[in-house]
Amino acid sequence: MIRSLYTAATGMVAQQLDQDVVANNLANVNTPGFKKSRADFQDLMYQITSKSGAETSGGNQLPAGIEIGMGVKPVATQKIFTQGDYQQTGNTFDWAIEGDGFFQFDDNGKTLYSRAGNLKVNKDGAICNAEGLKLVPNITVPANATVFTIDSGGTWSATDNAGNPLATGRIELARFMNPAGLTSMGRNLYDKTQASGEPVLANPSVDGMGTITQRYLEMSNVSVIEEMVKMIVGQRAYEINSKAIQSADAMLQMINNLKR
Repeated sequence: MIRSLYTAATGMVAQQLDQDVVANNLANVNTPGFKKSRADFQDLMYQITSKSGAETSGGNQLPAGIEIGMGVKPVATQKIFTQGDYQQTGNTFDWAIEGDGFFQFDDNGKTLYSRAGNLKVNKDGAICNAEGLKLVPNITVPANATVFTIDSGGTWSATDNAGNPLATGRIELARFMNPAGLTSMGRNLYDKTQASGEPVLANPSVDGMGTITQRYLEMSNVSVIEEMVKMIVGQRAYEINSKAIQSADAMLQMINNLKR
């Protein structure tokens, strides 16, 4: 009976974590490049009082044993890197990646990765993210440039009023064998880990890399309806586990009240 108290408690803890993940997904529903997370769980150890296939005293074989589970535990919060919806902005430095790939940014010599393409130009003409981290490879827009374009293959050019080219180049994207293994750093940034593997670098549209769409943003891949359904299911599961604790407590109280 006491065992059921602890088992139901693990269920409540697990559902609370699931609600935290859902809440974070909903909070970032309008965050450019945000990827939703999913909480993964697995069952705990089992107390086996009789094994399946064990021989009985009569020489027969048990078709099924008795295994009492000890509850559940969270094992991962996994990022789901499906494509988000596109939003047209008309901004020259809003770029969306269609397909695989991450933008690269320099954070004091360390390369970080992002799907958020809401880029800016700093006072020196360097293209950077909202935190001021410069794009890798670095792109510097000339001060007298009036038009900046980038095509689907990542080739960019800056021209003046007369259409004369002032600077040109091509960006690189990074992709990973296991993007779910990246560490979320906040600020729409990810860092590589041993689980993600080393980045594979290539130009957009080359070797399976995604393409670039200018004047569009990739928005969050969070579905509000899906997350609300998860929230309701998690709330009910939490409530049921709390009821299980109350029921086990009531049964223990009945046992304590037994009189000879």
